[in-house]
Amino acid sequence: MQRLLYQILEPAKIECPANCSEIQITGLAFDSREVRPGFLFFALPGIHTNGNRFIESALKNGAKAVIYQDELPENLEKDADGVAFLLVKDSRFVMAAVADAFYDFPSKKLVIYGVTGTEGKSSTVSFIWQLLRKAGKKCGFISTVEYSLGGEAMPNPVHQTTPEAPIICEKLYEMIQNGCTHAVVESSSHGLSERTNRLGAVLFDAAAFMNVTHEHLEFHGTHEQYKFDKANLFRALDKHDHKKLLAGKDAPEQIAAAGAVNLDDKAAGYFADATKHKVFGFSIKEEPDVPAQITDYFAAKDIKDTGSGVTCTIKRMHKAGAQALAETVYEQKTELSVPGTFNIYNALAATILISATCGIDERKIFEWWNSLKPVTGRMSIIDEGQPFEVLIDYAHTPSSFETIFVPLDKRVHGSGKRIITLFGSAGERDTKKRPEQGRIASKYSDIIILTDEDPRKEDATAILKEIAAGCTGKTENKDLFLINNRPQAIRKAFSLAKDGDLVLLLGKGHENSIIYNETATPYSEFAEAKSALKEAGYSKLEE
Repeated sequence: MQRLLYQILEPAKIECPANCSEIQITGLAFDSREVRPGFLFFALPGIHTNGNRFIESALKNGAKAVIYQDELPENLEKDADGVAFLLVKDSRFVMAAVADAFYDFPSKKLVIYGVTGTEGKSSTVSFIWQLLRKAGKKCGFISTVEYSLGGEAMPNPVHQTTPEAPIICEKLYEMIQNGCTHAVVESSSHGLSERTNRLGAVLFDAAAFMNVTHEHLEFHGTHEQYKFDKANLFRALDKHDHKKLLAGKDAPEQIAAAGAVNLDDKAAGYFADATKHKVFGFSIKEEPDVPAQITDYFAAKDIKDTGSGVTCTIKRMHKAGAQALAETVYEQKTELSVPGTFNIYNALAATILISATCGIDERKIFEWWNSLKPVTGRMSIIDEGQPFEVLIDYAHTPSSFETIFVPLDKRVHGSGKRIITLFGSAGERDTKKRPEQGRIASKYSDIIILTDEDPRKEDATAILKEIAAGCTGKTENKDLFLINNRPQAIRKAFSLAKDGDLVLLLGKGHENSIIYNETATPYSEFAEAKSALKEAGYSKLEE
């Protein structure tokens, strides 16, 4: 491990005791409270504090090596027995390479799929995982909502989409120990940014781009930087060339890297250009705009949202060259067992990448769409026998609002019923989206109820008023209600619902808390909705 540290870090200054070569690193930690005897501690810079302040705590807990940047605290005792101090330019950046080495370069031994996008990541990750298992592959995954180390999916207890590099590497390592040959990693813009470098050491074999909209500018600064950071996933495919797969007796020795991009997003060409490898397109428009560099794509037509799923016909298209007209290779009807027209995007991306990396005819994979299950908190149906529909979804951006409302508007208003929408907007996040959320919700909803969604340190009522400013055509206390208390707001929504109406509960989805100030208060949208329905006299017996 010592030799690897020297090779990887090339630190400006290394302070080691005489017996440095005998130091055995038994684990990695970037939180001093997680340090155990023999650990290497990463002192990371932060927004509100500096990890160097916690080096002394890490040493007390048994750290045998410390990677840090900048200056050490003046009062720090550095003469601890057998402790190595390694000064680097950016401790967070090098953490990925050290974690990769410590866990024996796990991404070299797995077929790794990455999914990025403002929306659709978690569902696409889940679909890839489900379809790979259907194909007989031992597979794990890491996502916002759930994760698997090779067995069944388990809830993700934290809100972070892409964990820090040591956690990523550890989970990939555990997947290998459990016999996995394939893994799927939800790749957020934060995780792909060189500022965090959480995914910097992961060798990706396949990448999906779902969309890029107005989000997370509080971190990236500009939309262009946001887009650039996301495209790092496709740039990472070009690291694939020297990769050999070693894990599992049935794992291929080498596979072709591939990408898939959403043609209905204007940035599709930008992402396709970010790699030299083959990139396929997908669309839910029968005649999409196709960038010149994409010669093969899939388009859905005759789409019908049934409420419990979606039916459509998939066309595979091919262009002989940049200037050639696209020709239909085949058409195939398919049925997706997950509600929401937008889930066709997610299923197409999953199908393309699995076909490209596993050599399975995509027409066979289309037949498996009717076995897919939705991700918790993504268009999840709550049915306690009430006479109106209740759907829970994580949608919390203007673009995700547009995506879910359009098909629901057609179905619900087409049958003469109403849409009652409940949502809020997170504190200490992009404020410009708030009136836009209100505008879009007003366009499609008959009644709007604004409520808390992680206000953090912001004034919760002020957030709701910023959203309400965009709710054109709505009158407060008539068809627009501002109720900070989310459980009370849900009960108000249910009290207003009539037979056949749709109540949409947006913004929390799978999350298990609401954050006020710096305190995460336990909360479940599912449990609260069911409790409110039970209080209203509706309750289905558990099967």
